[in-house]
Amino acid sequence: MKQAYSANIFTNSGSETYYTAEEISGQPILWQKTLDKIIEQQAELTDFLAPILQIENLRIILTGAGSSAFIGESLQCLLLPKLKKWVQAIPTTDIVSNFKNYLVEDIPTLMVSFARSGNSPESMAAVQLINQHCKEVYHIIITCNAEGDLANYGNASGNFYTVILPEESNDKSLAMTGSFTSMYLAGYFIFSLDEDKAFIKNQLDQAVESAIFILKHFPEKISELSDKDFERVVFLGSGTSLGIARECHLKLQELTDGKLICKHDSFLGFRHGPKVVINNKALVVFLFSKDEHIYKYEKDLAESILQDPRKILSLSIGKALEKSHRNHIDFPIPDGNGEDVFHPLVQTLIGQLLGYYFSLHFDLNPDNPSVNGVISRVVEGVTIYEKDE
Repeated sequence: MKQAYSANIFTNSGSETYYTAEEISGQPILWQKTLDKIIEQQAELTDFLAPILQIENLRIILTGAGSSAFIGESLQCLLLPKLKKWVQAIPTTDIVSNFKNYLVEDIPTLMVSFARSGNSPESMAAVQLINQHCKEVYHIIITCNAEGDLANYGNASGNFYTVILPEESNDKSLAMTGSFTSMYLAGYFIFSLDEDKAFIKNQLDQAVESAIFILKHFPEKISELSDKDFERVVFLGSGTSLGIARECHLKLQELTDGKLICKHDSFLGFRHGPKVVINNKALVVFLFSKDEHIYKYEKDLAESILQDPRKILSLSIGKALEKSHRNHIDFPIPDGNGEDVFHPLVQTLIGQLLGYYFSLHFDLNPDNPSVNGVISRVVEGVTIYEKDE
C-alpha cells in the first residue's frame, strides 16, 4: 500500500528549502520502495543466501563506519535470535586498525557491509582484509550508491551479492537520514525472505503511518524545543534502540557542528557513572521500549531523573509515562507498528528532527553544518596501511 503523502512537512523552516528536510520527510515513501526492492530480488537473494545460512558454524559480521556501523549495532539484537547464528556488529573502523582482534581465520564468515556512498576508505579495506585473513568468506553489500567503489568491487566478485537501494536513499546532505533507515530495513528484510510477505508489508505499513504521524505533528513542538538553552543532550535506549540512541546522538551533534555535546547509553548503564553528565541545561531523550518487561527498567530510571531537584527537562518517544510531569514531554507513537523491528526505526526520526531544528537554531545550514569542514559527507584523510604479516 503506497501512502498518499506529501514530503514537504517542515512549515517552520523559513523560505529556504534544504535537502535535509526533504530527506527526513521522504522516508515513509522510501521505506516502502526499499521493501519492494528486496522483494524484487528475492529469488536471487535466496539462491545466494540459503546455502550460506545452512553452514553450521557460520559467523555473521555486520559492518560499516559511523552511522552505517550503528545499523549493525541495532540489527544484531534482532538477527541473533532470529537466525540462531553468531551475529556480531563490528565497525569497519575497528576491523581496519585491529583486524587481528576481530577476524578468525578458520570460521566461515558472512560479512554484511552497510555503506551510503561505498567510497569510505575503511569500507573497501575491511572487505579486502577479511578476504585475505579468512579462508571461507561471503559478502552482502547494502549501499545507496550504484557507482561507489564498494558496489563496483562487489559486482566484479563471485562471493558477493550487492543490494543497491532506491536512488532517493543516497542523501545529498551531509547527515545520513533516509540512507540510515533504508539500509536498516534492507538489512532486516534480506534475512526475512522466508516470512509471510503480507505480514511484513502490513507491519511496515503501520510503521509508515506512525512515521507520517510524527512528521505531521511533532516538528512544531521540536522547533519550539530548539529555542531552549541546552548545552548537552543524552539519548537512552535498550536493545535495538540502544543503537538508535547512538545514531540520534551523532545526528544531533553533527547537525549542530558540535555546539551541542551529545551522549548515548542504555537505561541501566546510565546509572553506573555516565549519569553525572546531566545538569540543568541538559535534555534527556528516552527511547522507550514497547516491551513491558524492558519498560519497567526504563521507567524507573526516567522517574529518578524526573525527581531530580534541578528539574532536568526530558522527552520520550514511544510509551507515555504513567504520571504527567511539568518538565517532561511525551511524544507518543500510535500503537500498531512492529514490536522489535519497526518501533526503533520510527524512533530514529526524533533524533533527525532534533538535529534539523537545532541546526537552524544555531544559524547553520543543515545540509552542510560543518562550518570549518571538520566533517564531510565522505570521510577524508584516512591512510590505509598494509597489514603486518
